Amino acid sequence: MNKRAQPEDTDLESDGPQRAGIQSVEVGFSLLQVLAASGGPLMLRDLAAAAGMNAAKAHRYLVSFQRLSLVVQDVGTTRYDLGPAALKLGLASLARIDSVKLARQRIGPLMEDIGQTLALAVWGNQGPTMVHWEESPQAITVNLRLGDVMPLLSSATGLCFLAFVGLGRKTAGERLTLLLKDELARTQKSGRTDVPSSMAEVTKTLEEIRERGISRVINTLMPGVAGFCAPVFDADGHMVLGMVALGSLANFDSAWDGQVAKPLKAAATQLSADLGFVAA
Repeated sequence: MNKRAQPEDTDLESDGPQRAGIQSVEVGFSLLQVLAASGGPLMLRDLAAAAGMNAAKAHRYLVSFQRLSLVVQDVGTTRYDLGPAALKLGLASLARIDSVKLARQRIGPLMEDIGQTLALAVWGNQGPTMVHWEESPQAITVNLRLGDVMPLLSSATGLCFLAFVGLGRKTAGERLTLLLKDELARTQKSGRTDVPSSMAEVTKTLEEIRERGISRVINTLMPGVAGFCAPVFDADGHMVLGMVALGSLANFDSAWDGQVAKPLKAAATQLSADLGFVAA
């Protein structure tokens, strides 16, 4: 007697040491993987093709993912993108990284020392991403949220990652190059002169950041706001996060060796040492 074909959501038989699983979960997850790897929202046909399934089948999964807020669809363009639930899962995962845990433990005392808003950023699929935020009593109003991806050229966070994240990390370096090309093109099109607008200017800026060991912006991310970002490295010499300080120019010491930059850089250097990094 012939066995009926298994439906998509049936349990998979255990194969050797592998445990049984739900095939439909694994199939549907391929759609989320495609969205995570893409540079932006995708049309149904493109998303389905990249995931190796037909559009009708992909649509059924996407309907369920929308109900779970893992995926959202733009009403105007009909394109699909990752939703708030996916962001929440990603942030929860990033927050469990040891380096982030250790950094979060030090943010409070450091903020009392510096007296400015502090944040932590890590490298995500789309670039440097804010994963922790702690406002000082004299906090400024900023349009930033957890999960926001910072621009590479106009933020201290972006410049810091641009200067250090590619060292020894092929995949991240390749992604960074693509993001930089896109942002440079937008900068040149807008005619901005307050941020690097050519590869020569980028190279010069990054050389200075590497020499100082910390990045700085003044007025380029938001008017009247300055910020620093100091890199934290792991035992393999990879930049694993950026420690960020920002505040209003009215009460923010923006000097390279001032009351914000020095303790911020010292804290990042100490955390790097605690993670096993040995400076050359």
